[in-house]
This record gives sequence, C-alpha cells and structure tokens, in this order.
Amino acid sequence: PVVEGCLKILKEFEVNFTVNVCSAHRTPDKAAELAKNAERDGYDVIIAAAGKAAHLPGVIAAYTVLPVIGLPIKSSTMDGLDSLLSIVQMPSGIPVATVAINGSDNAALLAIQILGGAYPYLRAKIHDHKSKMAQQVEVKDQQLQEKLRGAL
Repeated sequence: PVVEGCLKILKEFEVNFTVNVCSAHRTPDKAAELAKNAERDGYDVIIAAAGKAAHLPGVIAAYTVLPVIGLPIKSSTMDGLDSLLSIVQMPSGIPVATVAINGSDNAALLAIQILGGAYPYLRAKIHDHKSKMAQQVEVKDQQLQEKLRGAL
C-alpha cells in the first residue's frame, strides 16, 4: 500500500514504469539481474522500496549506474528508522538518494525531477505541480485570515 502513492503520481505525470517484487536477501540474483539490465532495458531511474534491513536500494545501486532512489518502508521494528538508516548510510561510490520513511509521493516526484533533466515536458509538469501547491497554500492562508478577522 505504501508504494501506491508513488504509482499514482507517476501515472498522473504520464511516466512509464514497471513494478517488480524482489528482495536483496531472498531473491538476490533477481535483484542483481534487474539492476544490471535496467539501463539496457531503457530505464532512466530506479525507485527501490524496502523495509527492515532495507538493503535492496544499495544492492540495486551497486549493479547499475542509473540513479537509485531508496524508499524506506515503515515496519514493525523501530517505526522504519532501521530502514531509513540502512538506505541512507551507503559507502562512498555507491550513492542512493533517500526520501522519508513511507515517502512514496516524494520518491515519485524526485524520480520525475531527475527525468526532467532529459525530458523538458516533465520539467514543465513539475513547474505546474509546484505552482498548484503554492496556490493551495495561498488559498489556505486566505481562509485562515478571513476566519481570524471574523473571530476578532
């Protein structure tokens, strides 16, 4: 369920994607193959979600030169802090961009921003998205100001 927000945003921005389930520990060969073949298969960025020990993003990053975004998933252990620390503490030379625990929306948006470097239409969509967010904040501020004026 956590990753569904990511998928929704990718669809909204009309970004093509695939979804695979693999594990750095239970299916390490599959994880390595997906990572090794990602560039050849036409991928530009990879989002890897993982919980608990959360080694999947790092394993993927070890096998590809593509940008990897680690999405730490909250598990029953340590409220996801274990996942976050596993993903963010990568050795030199194997970078993994990391978003917040259960931060699937930001994982999608970061991927789209990375893609925006090569695809100007995505960059334009990100500009529009940020403008809409700013407008929403302004509307909330106006509503609050009106409410406060009425209360005084």
